[in-house]
Amino acid sequence: MTSTPTAPAVPLPAPHDMRCPFSPPPAYTEAARTSSVTRAELPDGSPCWLVTGYPEVRTVLSDRRFSADARHPAFPLFTPGRRELFARNPSFIRLDDPEHARLRRMVTGDFLVKRVEAMRPGIQQIVDDALDRMTDGTTEADLVAAFALPVPSLVICLLLGVPYEDREMFQRLSRTLLNNTSGVDEVAKAQQELQDYLGGLAAHKKEHPAEDILSRLAARDDLTLQEIASTGILLLIAGHETTANMIGLSTVLLLDRPDQVAKLADPAALPGAVEELLRHTTIVQTGLPRVAVEDVELEGTLIRAGEGVFAMLSTANRDERMFGADGRLPADEVDLDRDARRHLAFGFGVHQCLGQPLARAELQIALATLFRRLPGLRLAAPRSELVFRDDTVVYGLKSLPVTW
Repeated sequence: MTSTPTAPAVPLPAPHDMRCPFSPPPAYTEAARTSSVTRAELPDGSPCWLVTGYPEVRTVLSDRRFSADARHPAFPLFTPGRRELFARNPSFIRLDDPEHARLRRMVTGDFLVKRVEAMRPGIQQIVDDALDRMTDGTTEADLVAAFALPVPSLVICLLLGVPYEDREMFQRLSRTLLNNTSGVDEVAKAQQELQDYLGGLAAHKKEHPAEDILSRLAARDDLTLQEIASTGILLLIAGHETTANMIGLSTVLLLDRPDQVAKLADPAALPGAVEELLRHTTIVQTGLPRVAVEDVELEGTLIRAGEGVFAMLSTANRDERMFGADGRLPADEVDLDRDARRHLAFGFGVHQCLGQPLARAELQIALATLFRRLPGLRLAAPRSELVFRDDTVVYGLKSLPVTW
């Protein structure tokens, strides 16, 4: 038997409470306390659904009755700019199979665990070099600009074959594309600029191939330059924005919990500690959008075909039924000894994050090395003055002043 929620619709996207900057926005957690499926409303007044519980989020992300194709006219998006971005030339994560599978398999091999494990010495060198530069002749720095952002940016540039010297350009355009306040014209211009840049780079590599992903894609006859550029945009943005913000947030979180930092020095405990940090912070706090293509009953609520849904990874990762029922600390607390391996920080189902092995390796190496080399690391400004990125798809810090 289905029911109809009577609570007022939750406005999306909801603001954070900066007194608890690592927690999901209060509107989402309050909705989760009431029901796992709640009415919500987009900024233009369009109705949609907010799905907050762990098992329900997994269902939305793995059930083919929920489409990831952002070209669907009822696909829920926060801004006209975001619709412009996906309508013009969506990357494969905004497509369904078979298009999604065809394009995804072109780069799957580059992010397999075995391939990433072979990259660890190179990542360690990049991390060491970044810390050498950050600490050279000074005892203060902005950790975001000097460490958290350069490390994953350089790694993904090397993988893709993008000149690192162009980082200021693609980091600026990435921020425009991910910002919820960017207008339609800003988004269209930024996307076209990145599309032209990566398309031009792929065309050059077709004639002058190297050992990188863009060269390999450019050599294929079954991909257009536009498809290569769209795949490049996705990998370039996801490859540096997500990991950079995870490094920044994790560092602040650990500075507040010096008793737990020791876990990073134990090679056996380090992978589990990073999984707990991924669960607790869940940087994609606006959720993953889907549209129902058939009627679906979810926890007693009928979601009709053509209705939009947001699968909230952040609240699912704080679901007590999954992460607080083992006698450990409540799910709202960070506990680096917790078994958090089944978290949803990378999504779930066929669209689950392709680059998660690389992200895990980068986080493990970056955080362990940072706290080993700088045991006296601490904030260089009052915690209340830290500025968080509350207006983008990927949550994080704008800057992080530290000293050691």
